[in-house]
Amino acid sequence: MTREVPIREQTIRLGQLLKLAGVVASGSEAKTLLTSVPLTVNGETETRRGRQLHDGDVVRVEGAELMVSVALPALEEIRQAPAASP
Repeated sequence: MTREVPIREQTIRLGQLLKLAGVVASGSEAKTLLTSVPLTVNGETETRRGRQLHDGDVVRVEGAELMVSVALPALEEIRQAPAASP
């Protein structure tokens, strides 16, 4: 089953995604993981923790499937945004 991992920016690095999803606790753990177990991004083997991921990218690691999902801005952020000028 694919688990969506919402991010607030347009991109996220692979190591950051692994931390955000709770797969690892630190960047050094991510580095070790990438050299010790098979990990794929969109079906291609990946070993770089700095790999840029975008909305819709799918990461498979240790039986988990994570999909990057750009979260919509919080309602409060929308309320605070200046109104568009006509």
